Amino acid sequence: MPIVDFNGDGIVDFADLCRMADYWGEDEPSCDVGPMPWGDGIVDFRDLLVLTEYWLVDFRLIAHWKLDEVEGGIAHESIGGKNGYGTPDLLWRPDGGKVGGALELDGIDDCLFTTFSLDPAGTSFSVFAWVKGGAAGEVIVSQGGGANWLSADPSGNLMTSLSAPAGRFPPEPLVSESIITDDDWHRAGFTWDGSARVLYVDDVEVARDTLQLGLAGSDRSLYIGVGSNLEAGSHFSGLIDDVRIYDRAIAP
Repeated sequence: MPIVDFNGDGIVDFADLCRMADYWGEDEPSCDVGPMPWGDGIVDFRDLLVLTEYWLVDFRLIAHWKLDEVEGGIAHESIGGKNGYGTPDLLWRPDGGKVGGALELDGIDDCLFTTFSLDPAGTSFSVFAWVKGGAAGEVIVSQGGGANWLSADPSGNLMTSLSAPAGRFPPEPLVSESIITDDDWHRAGFTWDGSARVLYVDDVEVARDTLQLGLAGSDRSLYIGVGSNLEAGSHFSGLIDDVRIYDRAIAP
């Protein structure tokens, strides 16, 4: 993470600018970042130039599929090249997304298989995606052979199957009472901070529990638009846009 994230919160913003201002004109190594990488012994405009290069860069983001393509079977991932792959005839909507373009899935066999993996048992994390359409039982994001991270329950409400490993008590999904299949745009999200599972719809918390001692682990790749076992009826039928994964629990 660049040294310009002075307070270590994962994003370069006004808090970092204020810290730099506190030491303006002084020899303060923690804010003396320009010229990179060693500084020059004083906090001044050279350091401010370095800070502005990273302004509002979110270093908490570890995977981001913008889904702004116009053709082909590859969805490019903008953080580390962890691309998603589908059939060559995927239907892209360059002007039809919530943030730029979007991917339209047919609910039959369309989906994306990514080269990104995250072990739910090993870290706090968050996942968010914009969706429009879909139907009961269909899945937005899942992990191959693991859990459905974001999906619609039999009533069309947002749910997650990320849960504790099987043991004395059977794993239980977390289900909200917020419908996401009404053909309006909705931002679906899930966060895990090591103790609490939280679901969000349109950046509003809609379900939470703190009864999990941990989540079941997996090292498999993530899928977009289909269930973890590629089961019939899990293919998403609608638009998916701007899928983001963070390495910590993020409050929208």
